[in-house]
Amino acid sequence: MILLFVGVNISVEGIGVNWGTMASHELPAKVVVKMLKDNGIKKVKLFDADDTTMNALIASDLDVMVAIPNDQLASMNTYKRAKEWVQRNVTRYNYNGGVKIKYVAVGNEPFLTAYNNSFLDITFPALRNIQNALNEAGLDYIKATVPLNADVYNSPDVNNPVPSAGRFRQDILGEMTQIVQFLAQNKAPFTVNIYPFLSLYGNDNFPIDYAFFDGVTSPIVDNGIAYQNVFDANFDTLVSALKAAGYGDMAIIVGEVGWPTDGDKNANVNNAYRFYNGLLPKLGANKGTPLRPGNIEVYLFGLIDEDVKSIAPGNFERHWGIFKYDGQPKFGMDFSGKGQNKLVVPAQNVKYLPKRWCVFNPNAKDLSKLAENIDYACTFSDCTTLGYGSSCNGLDAYGNASYAFNAYFQVQNQGNLSCNFQGLAAVTTQNLSQGQCDFPIQILLAESPERGPSLAILLFLLVITFFM
Repeated sequence: MILLFVGVNISVEGIGVNWGTMASHELPAKVVVKMLKDNGIKKVKLFDADDTTMNALIASDLDVMVAIPNDQLASMNTYKRAKEWVQRNVTRYNYNGGVKIKYVAVGNEPFLTAYNNSFLDITFPALRNIQNALNEAGLDYIKATVPLNADVYNSPDVNNPVPSAGRFRQDILGEMTQIVQFLAQNKAPFTVNIYPFLSLYGNDNFPIDYAFFDGVTSPIVDNGIAYQNVFDANFDTLVSALKAAGYGDMAIIVGEVGWPTDGDKNANVNNAYRFYNGLLPKLGANKGTPLRPGNIEVYLFGLIDEDVKSIAPGNFERHWGIFKYDGQPKFGMDFSGKGQNKLVVPAQNVKYLPKRWCVFNPNAKDLSKLAENIDYACTFSDCTTLGYGSSCNGLDAYGNASYAFNAYFQVQNQGNLSCNFQGLAAVTTQNLSQGQCDFPIQILLAESPERGPSLAILLFLLVITFFM
């Protein structure tokens, strides 16, 4: 199949994207906004309210969901602080031709079991204060919501895991009831993140076809409804949980859904293409789910790969992007939902560092410190493509060293001292990319490369150093 670049004038009603910025070398925000508009995407969900991002969104006419990170939830428990946050991040952009803020995301998956209840008692007060502050500022049409992972609900009987058995988790039932009641009072939506990929990850017994949208031989039958995919089943489990709580008609937003392209045996371009090739036509046809037919507001996750995201959940975390780190598309898509897949419009006028790579020095004499130098390089750069089942998994030992050295070299903006590794590395103008394994050249930061790493990578290095 030949894939051509094409401008997309329309997108599925209700389709948006998540724009994360956990990257060592961010694309300029204005370049990203133009890329969104070039592809007909009309909604964007953020993970903060960074000034640079917000300023780039001024006059863009994009619907925006701004966010309060989890580490700020405690401060939002004070109403004065919540009012100040609304004034600083919402009200000041609320003018004709400003930023069209539609939602405020209060936290991000704060009830994950991995957080050990760290945000359990502070999420609802933060939600209440932010919505009340919005209402007091005359912005009651902007709705506060809490993006939650699908693990906040489950089936009460493990022997009967069907959507109709969906209920909120018993250990957080009180908190979830408070949140749902408050959302209903303010006509705000419930926001849920659904990840069919994670059903497969670490579970070899999960039927792989059930993660996609092109049919299964053995659907799950629930009260006469045959569920052909885990997305529909997961969504309707939430519908059932809301119904059991007394709010069966509450609006639902899918805050995140997507498929990663690297970092795991099931994370690859072919599977991502298959996933989106099923999801987007489904959304375009307004099929909804068996319990909620019709349009669903969905935000794809994510827009661009993020090379300094935490990989605690898995190496795939840095590879969710529809676009590569430099804003180049990975595979064909059709945001209109018509299934006419072509490569979407890439970021324009992207500038790169010189065509130089840092590789293993074949003339190196002492290899006794090779392993520790590779470890060092991968500690301060992204080597997730080297893992089992990933795109560069097939490299030999020296290839692994070259990849690691180059990753560090690029993150350090090809600095003169960043390609030595005790004599084990050397700079070359020969691109060692092979097959699906790409040795990337980083993009040129907005500032001169001689000025050193970006703020994002400096913070990343600080965190790594602290925990070492």
